[in-house]
Amino acid sequence: AERTLKDISLKIERNKIIGFAGKTGSGKTTTADILLGILEPDLGKILLDGNSLSAGSGMKFSDFASYVPQSIFVSDGTVSANIALGVDSDRIDFEEVRAAAKLANLDEFISSELADGYDTQLGENGVRLSGGQRQRLGIARALYTRPQLLIMDEATNSLDTITEVSVVQSILSLKKQCAIVMIAHRLDTLKACDEINVFHKGRIIARGSYDVLLSTSDEFKRFVQVKE
Repeated sequence: AERTLKDISLKIERNKIIGFAGKTGSGKTTTADILLGILEPDLGKILLDGNSLSAGSGMKFSDFASYVPQSIFVSDGTVSANIALGVDSDRIDFEEVRAAAKLANLDEFISSELADGYDTQLGENGVRLSGGQRQRLGIARALYTRPQLLIMDEATNSLDTITEVSVVQSILSLKKQCAIVMIAHRLDTLKACDEINVFHKGRIIARGSYDVLLSTSDEFKRFVQVKE
């Protein structure tokens, strides 16, 4: 069978935002799934600070990588329980919850606009969140575990432009905390990246800044024109 990815070589550095661009089926999500440990590569290695990450290495991907999807699940529970999703209520570290909310630019909204603050009930019978607030909740949830790598899968895709700009600003400020991979869909998201990798048929065919790729990569130009 033909391999989904071919000759992929990536170096993701702390304090950088790395973009993945390309058409559906070009290999962006498969690469992200490998970085998250959802898929294991048949060939090649993933190294974290020089140490191999594999099924038998004893190191768990969840210990260093977190994921923000396009659609954020909100459970029937408190704000704190939603940020520390999956953690037993008596084991939630409130200081970490609040620190994550602050990084995601959500703390002010929670503290000043929700009657019960972090104890406010969300979900079906609780407070309804706007699109931007949901995305920030998803970012705070991903940051609760203090990841070294944050992967955002078209995480601003469903937002209106003004909300997207403010969420992207939140993401930009996270560079100080970790490395960020953004599977990018919109132009503003791409422009925020320090480096963009252009995927085509399972390969990375170009990489560079937004401006450089715009003048050097036909595939990137096509991708940008389609998305605009």
